[in-house]
Formats: sequence, C-alpha cells, structure tokens
Amino acid sequence: MFLTEISITRSVQTMRMIGKPTSSLLLLLLLLFLPAISATAQPFACDPADSTTKTLSFCRTDLSVKDRVKDLMGRLRLQEKVKLLVNNAAGVPRLGIRGYEWWSEALHGVSNVGPGTKFGGDFPGATSFPQVITTAASFNASLWEEIGKTVETDIWSETKNDTLLSSSSPTYWSPNVNIFRDPRWGRGQETPGEDPVVAGIYAARYVRGLQGSDGGDRLKVAACCKHYTAYDLDNWGGVDRFHFNAKVREQDLKDTFDIPFRSCVKEGKVASVMCSYNEVNGIPTCADPKLLRRTVRGAWRLNGYIVSDCDSVGVLFNNQHYTSSPEAAAAAVIKAGLDLDCGPFLAVHTENAVQKGLVSEAEVSEAVANTVTVQMRLGMFDGEPSAQPYGKLGPKDVCSTSHQELALEAARQGIVLLKNDGPVLPLSRRRHPSIAVIGPNSDVTLTMIGNYAGVPCGYTTPLQGLGKYTRTVHEAGCADVACANDTLFGGAIGAARQADATVLVMGLDQSIEAEFVDRAGLLLPGRQQELISKVASASKGPTILVLMSGGPVDVSFAHNDPRIGAILWAGYPGQAGGAAIADVLFGTHNPGGKLPMTWYPQEYLDNLPMTTMDMRADPSRNYPGRTYRFYKGPVVYPFGHGMSYTSFVHTIADAPKAFSVPVDGRHHSNTTTVSSMSIRVNHAKCERLALRVHVDVKNTGSRDGSHTLLVFSSPPGGDWAPQKQLVAFEKVSVRAGGQQRIGVSIRVCKYLSVVDRFGVRRIPMGEHGLHIGDARHAVSLEAQTIGVIRS
Repeated sequence: MFLTEISITRSVQTMRMIGKPTSSLLLLLLLLFLPAISATAQPFACDPADSTTKTLSFCRTDLSVKDRVKDLMGRLRLQEKVKLLVNNAAGVPRLGIRGYEWWSEALHGVSNVGPGTKFGGDFPGATSFPQVITTAASFNASLWEEIGKTVETDIWSETKNDTLLSSSSPTYWSPNVNIFRDPRWGRGQETPGEDPVVAGIYAARYVRGLQGSDGGDRLKVAACCKHYTAYDLDNWGGVDRFHFNAKVREQDLKDTFDIPFRSCVKEGKVASVMCSYNEVNGIPTCADPKLLRRTVRGAWRLNGYIVSDCDSVGVLFNNQHYTSSPEAAAAAVIKAGLDLDCGPFLAVHTENAVQKGLVSEAEVSEAVANTVTVQMRLGMFDGEPSAQPYGKLGPKDVCSTSHQELALEAARQGIVLLKNDGPVLPLSRRRHPSIAVIGPNSDVTLTMIGNYAGVPCGYTTPLQGLGKYTRTVHEAGCADVACANDTLFGGAIGAARQADATVLVMGLDQSIEAEFVDRAGLLLPGRQQELISKVASASKGPTILVLMSGGPVDVSFAHNDPRIGAILWAGYPGQAGGAAIADVLFGTHNPGGKLPMTWYPQEYLDNLPMTTMDMRADPSRNYPGRTYRFYKGPVVYPFGHGMSYTSFVHTIADAPKAFSVPVDGRHHSNTTTVSSMSIRVNHAKCERLALRVHVDVKNTGSRDGSHTLLVFSSPPGGDWAPQKQLVAFEKVSVRAGGQQRIGVSIRVCKYLSVVDRFGVRRIPMGEHGLHIGDARHAVSLEAQTIGVIRS
C-alpha cells in the first residue's frame, strides 16, 4: 500500500457509533474528504514534495531503470540491504523510501490471503472468478487473459487511488502453474490441470493479462509463477511438503514439470518465479543454483526476481537440515539466485553471513537490485501514484457490471457435462415446474470460491440460481460434505418423490482438499453415494447430479446408474456459480467445457504412492503411470471429455502428408544430431517452423454451441515417448447446422518434440499421428540438412 490516511477511517467509525448513515450521506462525506486525501497522500518513494530526495538520480524518470537502480544500490548500506531481502521490507527513511509488503495473492481474483491486501471501506470486495481448475476447463486462452486484465483493474483500483480504506500492493504471487500430477493433491484445484501445454499457455496468457501487455518494460502488476518445481504434495501418508524430497528424472523435469514455468518466463514475461518448499533430488529448490541461477535466470532469462515460498528458507535449515548454520543457509540461497525471502530468515542472518565471508555484499546487492528493478518498473519510484498511468481507477471500477458478467461467463464456460442420457438435459420450465434441490453443496457460498479467494462482490448459490427458473424445494440431505450420517436423508427422499425433477449438488470442499490437505482417496466422502442412490431411486422425475470439486471424483456408480440421467462437474465455480449451473441445466447456456484432468477409478491408487514422481508407466513393477500422456488403464472420464447439447463433426480439410525439418549442417553427425531417427531440437532450424492443419468443424445438431478443438499427436519414439500429447487447442463457436474452418499452427520444435531418457529434447523422424476428435491424419517428418556438413 502506497498511501496511509486515517482521518476518513475515523470519521466512518464515528458515524457507525452514532448510527448507520445512509449511503448518500456516506458518499457525500467521502467526496468531501477526497481532496484533502489527494493533497496529503505520500508516495512510496521519490516524493516530489521532499526536497532532500527529489533530485537524487534514482528518482529521475528521465534516466533508464538500470541507471536508477545502480544509483540507489550505491547509496544503500549493508544493514539496509538485508532488511530489503524479506517480504515485509523495511523502509529507508533517510532516502525517502517507505516500507513495503511484497506478499499479495490474485489466483482467481484479488485475494485477502497474504498481508499485502486488505478489504474494507470503499473496497469491501472484488470479483471472485471460478477456481483455476474450472477456468482451465473452458480451454479458452483469450478468456484466461481477459480474467487477468480484470483482476489487474481491481488491483490498480485498490492500489493507486483511494487506498486509505484498503491496503494493496502491486506485487502478486499468482498464478500456480504446477502440474496436477496426482489426483489426490489438495492444491490441484489451483492449477490449470495435468497437461503441461495447457498449463504453459494458461501461465503465459493469465500473466500477460495481469501484468499488462502494452509493450515496453513497464509493469501494471508484477505477477509470479509458482511453485518451482516438482511441487505437488502437501501432506500425504506421513510425508509433508516441508520434508519431501522429490526424486525426479531429468526426462520428467524437462518434459513435464518445467514446461509451464518456462512458458511463463519466456512467453508470459513474468516478473517473478517462486521456488517451492520441497527438495528435488536432495537439494532444496530455493538453494539449487542449477534451478534458479542457471535455468530460471540464465537459460530462460527471467527479467525479475525469484522469491521463496513462505518460510521455506527457514524450512531448509530447521526442517530439512540442509546446512549446519543459519548463516550458511542464508548464503546458500542467495548464491543459488534467490532474491527475496517470504519470511524473516534473510533479514536476521544475512549480515552475519557476509561478516563470516560466506556470501559477499555484492551478491546481496545483486538480489536487492532485482527486486528494486521490479518496483521501478511498477512506477513505485516515480512519485505521486495518482499521477501515473492507471492512477485514476477507483471504487467504481471494482465489482463493475462487466466484471461480474465476466465471472458468470467464465463459470458457464468451465462447467463440464459428463453424462446426459436420453438426453435428460436441458430441463424445461414447462415440463419441470418444480425441482427438488438436494445436497450439502446446494446452497453454499464459500465452497464455490475455493481457496486463495478474497471477498466476492456477492454470491448466487445453486439454490438461488435454480429458483430464478422454477419453484424449488430444498433439502440438504447431509449436514456437510462429510455426510457422516443419514439423519437428513428422509427429507431429501421425500422431496425427490414430489418434485418434477431432482438436482443433487454434491462433492467436496476445502475440508476435504486444500493446501496442506491431500485426499486419502477418490470416492465421495462419507455417505454421499448412498444419499445419491436413494434419492435417484425415489425421484419422480429425472435426477441430475452436479459435482463441486477441485480434483477428480470416482462417480462410476452414478455414471452406470440409469436412474441418474445426467452428471455435471462445476469445479469451484466462483461467486456466480449458482447462476451458471442453473443456466446450463435449463439450456440458457450450451455447455462446452472439457476436463483438464483425467478422472481415475479408485483402484488406480492401489499401487501408486503419492511420493513416486515418475510420470511414465513401468509394467515391471506394476506402476500405472500418470496423466493421459502415460497412463493406459481404465478411467471414469478421460482428459478432454465434455459433452454438449448439440453435436460436432470434425473433418481434416488440409494437412501435409510429409514435412521437412531443416537441420543445421554444422551440427550434423550420426552421434550428436540424429539418434534412433530423431533430431536434437537445438540442432534444428526452429524459427517459424510450423506445421499448418485446417479442420472443418460442423455443428450437426439443433442448437448453437461452442466447441473446443483438441489436437493430439502420437509421436514415434518408443516406450519413452508419450502415448499421445496435446499439441494445440482452439475454442470455436458454431451455429446450428453451420460449419467453420479452423487453421491450426503446430510449432514443430516445441510441440512435436519429445524428451529422451537423458533429458535431451528431440524431434522424432517418421510418422506422427494427429488426432482431432474422430478424425485421424498421419504426417511423416523428414530431416533436411542445410549448410556445410563437417566430417
């Protein structure tokens, strides 16, 4: 927060003591105070009214950021630098720099998790979008970016203008782009799912929206991709994230876990990367120079700062016992490339580490320079905040009608129709004048927004949403999702017997899956399954099951039960979730969501420790493999599954049967370039190398609808290559009876390559099978040597 002002806060508190003022009176008093606030507001640094600092070089906006940072670093003392290495960075009063809180969150809307953001007064809340796993199900990259832009507007509205009644920092530690590797992971809901291509595109597009994509080096907001890397276990089987050593093959690191982060840095131009709690192959990620300095900063060329997960520097010393002294721990992380500690550890121990010769002051200065550079790119050293770009945003721009409509549309697009026998759906007001609405999630609010959420603008529960279409009879059936007994079953069964249709809203919540809460299994909790089956058996009309969850649920019983006509997955659909569910059930919106993760049967877990990181199946030890890319066993619903109220047919209109991959002749040899009929990616001429495919998508049904075109490739390459991998996806809307031709560009080096056992990315030569719905096409890749071949 850049400004502090208490006079209006005290005035509002006084009015509350006297009596509740009318909204018009409160607005009048706010307007009377605003001119005084603007006049007395204090910038974070470089106050133009401060004659002692306004002429200093680091305050001169006509100089480059690099020169300004260099000037500031030359003025800071070691004792001041170490206090800038932590999230609650201390001020430097002699240089006119105020203290700053780095930690804020914006996973799917401005969150009040983290001390950098507080709601209240003129900013009682902000738009709460669906949880990320739900938004990912839309497979709509432009939607992801638009949500980022909307969240950025909320942030600036709360940061740059009337901050006396709120507190907000422009550095936000979001998004979470870890791979949803294991279906039990409690934080899988925060991620874009199990596919690295989807996660990478989500990362880049959300970050672009959040940070702004106006060009240049200026930032509107500084986003952060987390948690790097191979982090997807919180607390399972007696192992927690503070003590977990993820043993990861180089192959899996390169072709799965690192892909979203690489995309986030190289394509999203993210301003920050957060290292995780866990160790990777025996080294804490925040102390691993190979990961931080050589990969994130070096190979990917991060233009920003690297921050630790909160207290993870303390964890690597106190819990993982990685070093023999706290000073050695401070030195290890700074040398590895860490710039900022979410926690107090570096502020306490770094100065002693310098004095002991474990780390140099120059290395400390490098870390501080990286964080200060981001602050300058944010305009925090440019004087009066309200005079800067976007500085005029205010309360009117938060929870606006357009923002709330986008939250509703995002929820609609994320809902996945899993089953629709008959078809039972959509429901009709005429045929279904009354509906029994049953289940522990049927009238919830907080459950809909998932974790890392803030205070929404308002809620529409499923019961409220359905009530706008028809008369409802409500029975909870279970007191909560734990559903420990059948005490409330009778009322639910009775309601189903009387109503014209029954909607059961069941599933999970944060008591079952959350940060530090991994699931024990994949079945519905407690006696939910029993309730569903008994209600379906008694229901006079059709029975529809709606599931709220972040992770997959084994609902094989419901899929196979003819009395349950339809199943919807809503994820955690955000503040407007109930309205979106109702719109889909009654056909106002034609569902088009697709599952961003595989739904496995409970038996999948029989020989699958959550601590085993291997992605590829190993039949010799009965290890099934993970995600649709490597698992070949039975599923409840596959990755990419999702139905519509209409039907689509794909036809490949144009695609090459052969495609040449140019190889730099200077690198050509039988040993370094072509191995088992594959080409190393770094030896191919990859720039603008793309394979173009044109697909006709025809809507053969009677309803307009949106459709997700998923393009998979099955590469040659033996048992170490994925059985198939997503190489492109497009969202398309097609009117009933209409047809659209979609051009898909597949970047050969990026999407048709695979990673071998040694961690080397290669392009397999030979036949690649493209799969688009029921359509199939084979294209043969052939090497073409260009330039001088040296023997």
